[in-house]
Amino acid sequence: MKIKWLGHAAFVLTSDAGTRVLTDPYKSGAFDGAVGYGPITERVDIVTVSHDHDDHNCREGLPPGYETVAAPGKCSVAGLDIISVKTYHDAHQGKERGRNIVHVITMDGIRIAHLGDLGHTLSDNDVKAIGKVDVVLLPVGGHFTLEPKDAMAVVRQLRPSLVIPMHFKTKSLNFPVKQVEDFLSLAGKHERPGASEIEIKQAGLGGQRVVVLEHAL
Repeated sequence: MKIKWLGHAAFVLTSDAGTRVLTDPYKSGAFDGAVGYGPITERVDIVTVSHDHDDHNCREGLPPGYETVAAPGKCSVAGLDIISVKTYHDAHQGKERGRNIVHVITMDGIRIAHLGDLGHTLSDNDVKAIGKVDVVLLPVGGHFTLEPKDAMAVVRQLRPSLVIPMHFKTKSLNFPVKQVEDFLSLAGKHERPGASEIEIKQAGLGGQRVVVLEHAL
């Protein structure tokens, strides 16, 4: 399978058979231009949405024919199993910014957790509901999501083989969030392949890699 970072919290996951999942599509130019990533026009089979904000739930411009997963629960869509776990956008059970959904997608035997705009470390029940994961797509910029130290705490809770940071400051994102380097200073060893896409051939490789992708848009 392949994981491609479009920008912000938007990724395209592509299975070996060609099934494609788009996570948290942003609205290009949202928030008075603060979201400066280019428009998303990918043709996909599934769109997952963590919460209903313009930088995470814009399907304008997407070619038709996809199914949307945006609610807690379990489902099978386009041959993929998806577990969606209710969490919160802040550390006060949603009182500040509402709820958030963590989507766990099983593709080619690999379990990928997209944490959306998670705003708190996980409870024991959260960890149990999410289950064992191989890949975590992790917000690390703070302010609206996990602060870097809390992001590291979540990594320790979930113990994935691969961590891919997202939702951090770039030249295309004018939000009051931190750059990825703040998280990397805590994570330690990491890789920057200089590409927007990574291919994963099997689950459970052991150890833990942190890979910083370049946004495609």
